[in-house]
Amino acid sequence: MSQRPNVAKWSPASWRDKPIVQVPEYPDAKALGEVEAQLATFPPLVFAGEARNLKRALADVATGNAFLLQGGDCAESFAEHGANNIRDFFRLFLQMAVVLTYAAASPVVKVGRIAGQFAKPRSSPTEKRDGVELPAYRGDIINGTEFTLQARTPDPRRQLEAYRQSAATLNLLRAFATGGYANLANVHQWMLSFVKDSPQSKRYQELATHLTDALNFMRACGIDPEVHPEMRTTDFFTSHEALLLGYEQAFTRVDSTTGDWYCTSGHMLWVGDRTRQSDHAHVEFCRGVKNPLGLKTGPTQTSDELLKLIDKLDPDNEPGRLTLICRMGADKVTEHLPRLIRAVKREGRNVLWSCDPMHGNTITSVTGYKTRPFDQILKEVRTFFQVHAAEGTYAGGVHFEMTGQNVTECTGGARAISDEDLNDRYHTVCDPRLNAEQALDLAFLVADLLKSQRQGRAKPVSVAAAF
Repeated sequence: MSQRPNVAKWSPASWRDKPIVQVPEYPDAKALGEVEAQLATFPPLVFAGEARNLKRALADVATGNAFLLQGGDCAESFAEHGANNIRDFFRLFLQMAVVLTYAAASPVVKVGRIAGQFAKPRSSPTEKRDGVELPAYRGDIINGTEFTLQARTPDPRRQLEAYRQSAATLNLLRAFATGGYANLANVHQWMLSFVKDSPQSKRYQELATHLTDALNFMRACGIDPEVHPEMRTTDFFTSHEALLLGYEQAFTRVDSTTGDWYCTSGHMLWVGDRTRQSDHAHVEFCRGVKNPLGLKTGPTQTSDELLKLIDKLDPDNEPGRLTLICRMGADKVTEHLPRLIRAVKREGRNVLWSCDPMHGNTITSVTGYKTRPFDQILKEVRTFFQVHAAEGTYAGGVHFEMTGQNVTECTGGARAISDEDLNDRYHTVCDPRLNAEQALDLAFLVADLLKSQRQGRAKPVSVAAAF
């Protein structure tokens, strides 16, 4: 087993002494400092106890007794923020979770890319159009999408709006999760209207009917959802990439019950593929907070680099602490994933393996739109499960960029969206997302894979208890 590193002194601000990449250049440092100081006085968005609950749930995933469903917007938008969009996203998430729970016969841990996913890393710090070069769009928390100097100049006041939007989103999500909307008796009502005539609609309605029959049987036996809260409520957690570290530092607070530091901007944070340098600021910040963490890992990462990062981010080898989010590309999984799995397995590390089939399969269509072919997304998910089966490890989760809206951003799927169709409803401010129909289609694929994987693992449990 590798030698664990000595734990250097950490503070919420120690990242400021480290090299850093993917940071915006704010023209007014004083204004930035004032905003960060103001944010530090704001109430937390989430609580340490909630983050600990998520870590315990993820520990069950890491040991093969649950499954992680993580997904949401590529980058949240100020303009698209609204109750209907949040509701439709939540409805889709519940549908996918039910499909997976029914197949896996084990709990599904629900983690949204929401209420904080505002900042995005970029391949270039600038963008050029018609000979004009401006700062790249880095997410609504930093600058605007319009190609003007005013919009593209980083504005720290946007962080205040990101906080307000996150708080409002969380308020509604908590209401949906605990106020009766997630009641399994409503399983038929979660279907989005524009998906009702899709090829997957019939399959979902059949599953929903099975669940309704099971609930009716349980009521006849004296088990009523109104009496048993686990049947009418659900746990839903939030996550985002810890990219804008000044913002994250402002919400890093000491938990009064344990004395530990938690970042209260979201339940789970992850380190991106472009910011995972082990001696840089983003890893430095994340290593000190007690939230469950994600780490994006791609085909360019060596086994030694990965093990070094695991040692830094999870020195105590704590189940549920670290999720490795693999973004390989459909044609690179079999070449690169086995060597990483073997290295981690050899060192006895208790990590959770999750598949991000989105980022490694991004292309530019013939019509000029950035897109992702649905067949390549499916291929990466299938191969991810096949590799884990071959290596004797557990494929514990999936990580999708998706929306409850009826967009046309990824090609393919049941309705065979073509390159020419992308122009119809291409609404993303950054990367292409699965629409609700494609996401549900993918959930059924994963469900079939989970049925094969669950053999010899956890004993079946009731859907009501697992959900």
